[in-house]
Amino acid sequence: MHSFRRFARLVLCAGLASAWLLAGTASADTNTPTPAAAKAMAQSAGFAGENTCLTCHEDKAQYKGTPHGRGADARSPAAAGGCETCHGPGQAHVDGGGDKTKITSFASMSPRDVSAKCTSCHNRAAHLNWAGSAHDSRSVSCVTCHSVHAPKSDKAQLVKASQVETCVQCHRDKVQKLRRSAHMPVVEGKMECGSCHNPHGSTNVKLLKAGNSVNESCVSCHTEKRGPYLFDHGAVETNCTSCHEPHGSNNERMLVAKMPFLCQRCHVTSRHPPTVYENYVLRTSTNSNKIFGRSCTVCHQQVHGSNSPSGRAFLR
Repeated sequence: MHSFRRFARLVLCAGLASAWLLAGTASADTNTPTPAAAKAMAQSAGFAGENTCLTCHEDKAQYKGTPHGRGADARSPAAAGGCETCHGPGQAHVDGGGDKTKITSFASMSPRDVSAKCTSCHNRAAHLNWAGSAHDSRSVSCVTCHSVHAPKSDKAQLVKASQVETCVQCHRDKVQKLRRSAHMPVVEGKMECGSCHNPHGSTNVKLLKAGNSVNESCVSCHTEKRGPYLFDHGAVETNCTSCHEPHGSNNERMLVAKMPFLCQRCHVTSRHPPTVYENYVLRTSTNSNKIFGRSCTVCHQQVHGSNSPSGRAFLR
């Protein structure tokens, strides 16, 4: 009797297991469409599929080597709808023989609409403040500087080979200053425009990356000039660009003018001759030596500020 009951239980368990497996298989067959069915479903929703796009747009396949084409990354367009993630459903475009009015074409969109499409994904970190930024308000769009299908740079998918070449398209006056004798080390490749600026927008002036002012941006690298000082120099407190041209100059230390003319822009009345062209400088032997090979910083070396108890005159 006990043997019969044990056998009956085994038969019942085996039957239930078989039924569960068959149900799972049926469910899987029901929920997983065949490739042909999946294609039909996509076409019915208006999507043509990336392979269909590439039959005509073979030159656009280069995007597969970029971050947009990394299908393994769930955040990339390739992991979603491929080409149609950005360009929209393309079946009507295909059926219309390539009718450009049936597809989202970035070339025919306004700069604001192009940026809106890009920032639907790129809306964090460095791109957070794009809306209303200096570039956005001047009808500069993402594709003005970036290329999805044919980037020329090693990073950031820029339309030119480097960041400087991209920026020079508009900011010619700033980039040309980098060719002067005293300049930021951008030409040598130690810096780039993005070292100081965030082209996608910022909460401060001049699209600066660090701080809320020009001075705070400068001292983020030049920490020895940060202060606070016991005796502050008014020109330094106002703005570093009062004395320095940040992109480049033909004067030493990227000064906006040569010494002593730079200092004499403010210090026009003092115990020293206001300018080297003062008549009494040339008439007296005791003052004439001030105009030969002299600079204010020969004596006043602590021009950014002094912590010395006797440093009111910023002497060394």
